[in-house]
Amino acid sequence: MRLALFQPAIPQNVGASIRLSACFGVELHIIEPTGFRFDDRAMKRAALDYGPLSHMTRHADWEAFQRDRAPGRLVLFTTKGATPLPDFEFRPDDVLLFGSEPTGAPDHVHAAADERVVIPLKSGARSLNLSVSAGIALFEALRKTNSLP
Repeated sequence: MRLALFQPAIPQNVGASIRLSACFGVELHIIEPTGFRFDDRAMKRAALDYGPLSHMTRHADWEAFQRDRAPGRLVLFTTKGATPLPDFEFRPDDVLLFGSEPTGAPDHVHAAADERVVIPLKSGARSLNLSVSAGIALFEALRKTNSLP
């Protein structure tokens, strides 16, 4: 199981995702460009005491991510998703992909996804915070695949 963030714009969400992936023992992939200065000092501060960031890989752009990622389905979480999260059957090698905070995932990312999943919300709610969505999705995916630590 892996997490991937497409062009994240808010550094605090990346920091929370670093901690999330470290605590659950999964890889984190950051697909650049980001909407903030991404340097080692900022990421070490965001990661707090979670040690080296060896579980995180930065990709220069979407094409580099697609070229370099390991095999497995690309599962896009989107408000335009086709399958509600409780109904989705995960696989242990899935890549859980989340779009940019202000704009979501563009059409070419939707087209590349093998699956699209939506986290059900009450009527009238627009969307969840990126790192909250990633936490909900990752926990459910690990639970369903019997892969929780």
